Amino acid sequence: MPNVGKSTLFNVLTRSKGAQAANYPFCTIDPNVGIVEVPDERLEKLAAIVHPAKIVPAAVEFVDIAGLVKGASKGEGLGNQFLAAIREVHALCHVVRFFEGGDVIHIEGTVDAKRDRETVETELALSDLVQVAKRIDKCRGAARTGDKVKIRELALLEKIETALQGGQLASGLAWSKEDFELAQQFQLLTLKPIIYAANVSEEQLKTVPLQKAKEALGLSESAEVAMISAKVEEDLQELTPEEARIFLAELGVTSSGLDRLIACAYHLLGYITFFTAGPKEVRAWTTRRGASAPEAAGVIHTDFQRGFIAAETIGYQDYVALGGEQKAKAAGKLRIEGKNYVVQDGDVMVFRFNV
Repeated sequence: MPNVGKSTLFNVLTRSKGAQAANYPFCTIDPNVGIVEVPDERLEKLAAIVHPAKIVPAAVEFVDIAGLVKGASKGEGLGNQFLAAIREVHALCHVVRFFEGGDVIHIEGTVDAKRDRETVETELALSDLVQVAKRIDKCRGAARTGDKVKIRELALLEKIETALQGGQLASGLAWSKEDFELAQQFQLLTLKPIIYAANVSEEQLKTVPLQKAKEALGLSESAEVAMISAKVEEDLQELTPEEARIFLAELGVTSSGLDRLIACAYHLLGYITFFTAGPKEVRAWTTRRGASAPEAAGVIHTDFQRGFIAAETIGYQDYVALGGEQKAKAAGKLRIEGKNYVVQDGDVMVFRFNV
């Protein structure tokens, strides 16, 4: 919703002042896009062994969009203008206001996390219903001609339509692998995984446990919720790393809420990190959990995947404990993995290929 701290959070996420933050609704009109580094202490440990010319972390792209109000699906506020901007993202981060404060107006006049969550999700569902209805109209004619692909698509769309009309998000349906892959083509907002960023005050950061925040939002134990204070994160930007560590310790937390949010996004999207390490650079690469060695190689370059021969692989713990590639190899910890190898989080890899 408007005035919940999205743009402030975006600014500190991207370590910039790129998104305008002001105390009035719809301050953000056009979406702001920022690339955010994924915090990973393993990079520094690898670099301490290899001494590379540069370190390149993994990254997640965040898009900051305008606030959503009741009736947006019918054109209220900025209506569907911003909804189109997020149909292609892989996950949603729903910033929900917990902090009180008369100096920052709430568009509904009061702070109620559960109400705000339900308002936004209802609007997402209504927007999806419009999209689904359009697709159903297009599918019906082709389905009548006996087109098996369209018959299957129509049945799936009608199943989704029934769920949305009943107040259920598309993500809450029981999905087969095949149906889920087909449904991804529809770009439904309610099918995307959601992280809830509970934007709390400095005091609430100390006094409101994660479980209480989930209860206040009306969410299940399994929901992805990150407790974060956009104001505290903004203050942290002005401190040295040591000052920031002391400040966080005083608040009773061990890491920045931003770091937790970024890690939460990475986990929710089903990503893992593998590394390459050499004198030119130590780099973190992103691939999906369950990816094969050739698929991981393709993240670096399509030629690596096309001409894949093998992957020289050392587990992160072995690499660090033994002091690098040569010592790990001497200790028998370097493995030659083939096309069927499933990449593990933290693998340090060198790909052999021939095109």
